[in-house]
Amino acid sequence: MKKEDQEQTLVSHLEALRTALIHCFVALGIGIIPMFLLSSYVLDWFSAELVAQSGATLHYFSPMEVFLLQLKIAALMDCIICSPYIAWNLWKFVLPGLYENERKFVRSIVWMTSGLFISGVVFCLGICFPLVVRFGMSFESETLQPIFGVENIVTLALWLSLAFGCMFQFPLVTYALIRSGVVYYETVCHARPYVVVAILLLAALLTPPDIISQLILGAPTYLLFEAGLLAARKYKGEQFKECGEENSPIRVEPKTQESRSTQDSQDDVDFTKASSPYQVGTERNANDWKPF
Repeated sequence: MKKEDQEQTLVSHLEALRTALIHCFVALGIGIIPMFLLSSYVLDWFSAELVAQSGATLHYFSPMEVFLLQLKIAALMDCIICSPYIAWNLWKFVLPGLYENERKFVRSIVWMTSGLFISGVVFCLGICFPLVVRFGMSFESETLQPIFGVENIVTLALWLSLAFGCMFQFPLVTYALIRSGVVYYETVCHARPYVVVAILLLAALLTPPDIISQLILGAPTYLLFEAGLLAARKYKGEQFKECGEENSPIRVEPKTQESRSTQDSQDDVDFTKASSPYQVGTERNANDWKPF
């Protein structure tokens, strides 16, 4: 391909990417208006659910706090609602460069990613977040009364939901890496202790500094890792299938009786005899020795 054709192809790809990104940002800009109108109802519902589950009341401490919080909720809802359209535009950009089997693999990955992310958010808001709030309220005493700011509680809920949604992608990452051949099944199995440490570190970074939320995030993430490993079990031994027995890097032939006797006879060769094929020079004919 000529240099001019390569430059023209690159420019066309950049134009297609620019068009896809413009469509995504326009969709987000249009969707933010109705989402902001709905954000107040979402905030009221969340506050009512929190009060019903834990008995805590929410307060706000600045005039603009609730408004900014509604903007944050609206932005999150806008991204969630527009995500199918954004994924469709990005899919149209990537589609021409993929083979048919790669297209099927990417389609399945996209659906599984969405399902796992939603499952993580539901698990967080339904199980983890109420436990974290109850754990925080367990320190209440006659001299200590909990007063929760609405911004702090909602920000914590959003952050935990994002953390759970991302960590619930662990089985998909494991399955994709093994299936694509980036890592082998046996390698991942032997690296289980390192995976446990990595999961605990990520849980500590993505959750508040309390052991309850860290364990609630780390335990299901490890179970999901094992689920991904179980789903990729059919790709076990792929590295041994790639090279057959005849191409094995180390082949040890079994020694027969005849080969042993031949080896023993070669070991007993007398290098001083003239008939020996391994004869070396002596002092008598050293001066007559020639390399050829």
